[in-house]
Amino acid sequence: MKKLTKNIFLIGLAVSTLTSCDNSYLDLEPKVSIDESAALNTSKDIQVTLNGAYDGLSDVNVWGGGSQYIKELLVDDRDVVFGGTYTTLDEIWRKTIATTNGDITNLWLDSYNAINRVNNVMSAISKVDDANRNRVEGEARFIRGALYFDLVNLYGKFWGDGDNNTNLAVPLILTPTRGITQDDYRTRATVAQVYAQVIDDLTKAEQLLSSQVDNYGFASKNAAAAMLSRVYLAQGNYALARDAANRVITSGVHALAPTFADAFADGSNTEELIFRIIVTDQDGANDLNTFYGSTASNGRGDIRVQSKFLSLYSSEDSRGKFFERVNNLNFTLKFADRYGDLPIIRFAEMYLTRAECNFRLGTTVGALPISDINKIRDRAGANLLTNLTLADILKERRLELAFEGGNYLDIKRTKQSVGALTSNSNALTLPIPQREIDTNKSLVQNAGY
Repeated sequence: MKKLTKNIFLIGLAVSTLTSCDNSYLDLEPKVSIDESAALNTSKDIQVTLNGAYDGLSDVNVWGGGSQYIKELLVDDRDVVFGGTYTTLDEIWRKTIATTNGDITNLWLDSYNAINRVNNVMSAISKVDDANRNRVEGEARFIRGALYFDLVNLYGKFWGDGDNNTNLAVPLILTPTRGITQDDYRTRATVAQVYAQVIDDLTKAEQLLSSQVDNYGFASKNAAAAMLSRVYLAQGNYALARDAANRVITSGVHALAPTFADAFADGSNTEELIFRIIVTDQDGANDLNTFYGSTASNGRGDIRVQSKFLSLYSSEDSRGKFFERVNNLNFTLKFADRYGDLPIIRFAEMYLTRAECNFRLGTTVGALPISDINKIRDRAGANLLTNLTLADILKERRLELAFEGGNYLDIKRTKQSVGALTSNSNALTLPIPQREIDTNKSLVQNAGY
């Protein structure tokens, strides 16, 4: 997918201009920008706008890497060392974040930028032709639901940490922002309100979309179900998380890559990836490569894996060998390809989620918990387990999904400490960016900042 232009908006809350992709999937003429007066008049215009939402989602500050490494660094307990010169990332890793931190500001702005593009699509969904309307609405809802799930977990108290109905999250904006007035300065919605919208969007997305193998970076029915499984798992709603993961597993659309390394080998991992961000040598960027990749892999070599983490793998486990050593420092090979697509949801996660939920509930929907865990371990060449504990399952998630952005949710939902910090420490929640506080007097800052 070749994206042409990224127009950055001021939307904290801000205005959306529209970009497009040259994409056979939508068969649209590429356009750099569209005049607002004619932007949403035809079915193709609206599909171009949807492409712009995907473009925003893939921004380096969002799912092009920023969202993932911010989460990983924020709950890191010396599994890695940040050795780079970027003070903004060093602040996150050390849990001493300034409210003016550029990375947390850009994540907020660019997420709302993409949400605003989705809201433009939704405002004109009735104009989309019958053949494409369900797909366009489903994909738009997937993007918006997934982005709000990120925002509520990073900038608000985690689900269950106090009263979800009074804890503040982020502004919940569901209509287009095309010009800034006093009415656009929204207050922060509650955690419960944002979660309700996330579940509504993703549930409707699953209903509207069709099943297909990843479809090269576009949302599908299984992508929506897989994201729902994450949401329900974060809430501790194990029955619904299990059932959503089971729907993906039993759909017959996806499969584990033959080897763990194959899951990250661009071009050979189509069935494993439920949703990914497309990166090409013509456009797009892989900021996980930038910071996790060694200099030998065209990265900066800033995030260095420590022996503390490597020692978690048993000697026969191929996942423990999926690292490279450069200048006496260790780096993950997951993002070694500078132009490799970024895995957002992998099929392996669905087995891990189903196993955990079945184990907690004492059920065997789809399979025995130990069977699902051993399926993942067998693929990695690790010794199979003969008995299973919850600690085994949580460790398996850590070994399999390391550095992909999921550890933040696992630390928070299972209430694990990070060094001397408890999981609900103010230092493990991002501050509302200072530029938003200064601009929008309706916002209040998080505790501790």
